[in-house]
Amino acid sequence: MEAMIERCAGLDVHQETVVACVLFGPLDKKPKTSIETFSTTTTGLLALSDWLSTLQVSDVVMESTGVYWKPIWNILEGSFHLVLANAGHVKNVPGRKTDVKDAEWLAKLLRCGLIESNFVPPEDIRDLRDLTRYRKKLIHHRTSEQNRIHKILQDANIKLTSVLSDIFGVSGRRILEAILNGEKIETDGLRKMVDWRTKASITDIANAINGRIRRHHRDMLRYHWEHRGYLEQTIEELEKQIDQLLSPYRKEVELLDGIPGVNKAAAATFIAEMGVDMSVFKSAKHLASWAGVSPGNYESAGKKKRVKPHKEIKL
Repeated sequence: MEAMIERCAGLDVHQETVVACVLFGPLDKKPKTSIETFSTTTTGLLALSDWLSTLQVSDVVMESTGVYWKPIWNILEGSFHLVLANAGHVKNVPGRKTDVKDAEWLAKLLRCGLIESNFVPPEDIRDLRDLTRYRKKLIHHRTSEQNRIHKILQDANIKLTSVLSDIFGVSGRRILEAILNGEKIETDGLRKMVDWRTKASITDIANAINGRIRRHHRDMLRYHWEHRGYLEQTIEELEKQIDQLLSPYRKEVELLDGIPGVNKAAAATFIAEMGVDMSVFKSAKHLASWAGVSPGNYESAGKKKRVKPHKEIKL
């Protein structure tokens, strides 16, 4: 294999330690090797950075091992050309696996230019990605709480979902809060609770909420209702932070928002996942492949095997 980088390093990353192997020397000769082990504390990683700088390393490669690579990336970013390798693409020969061997193997592959780096967006985009992914999780949790409320209402024989299209709308919230507080809902009070745009009649709604609700039902409804309220408040706070991080990318958000079927929340997710600099992808096909929306190509003995595309982006 032809060497392409004079001074490079391979890092075998773990939770508590990182083994670094540096290969250096003329490209036409066998390189010299230097191996050290560092702690993954901030002090240890700063010592790693100083050690790599002393050896005049230009390129550093590490595997995308869980989240353990992130603090190392944050410390070394800006000082070296970093390469994040897919662990499945750089496996060593079975039976020859040690921390030192793994670091040396990564360095050898990098020296010969045989490792293709994974896409790692800039720091502000990474922060935006954390927020949008957390927002998605909270929305799922909120939906779960709403489903639990539906289940308890059915158990109490309250058929509110049969007369209201959304029991968490204006009318539904007022009625549910009255039920939680143990209020006796009469016809006059029900008229004040129901919004004028509601299609169902007051009589139908009154019959629907005439169930057999017990103290246990009210307690369970209150737990889920309060948790849902907390999730809604947290989602609103996340939305504000996301909007602040998107302020430098208003033009990109407007362009994405102009696509049919894409709203501002989806535009924020697009920017958080793939950034705004499309030059990091070789072509539109490479972007589609990276996003997992195109199937792989597996051919053997002249026959192509069927491969399904990935359902979501995973880094």
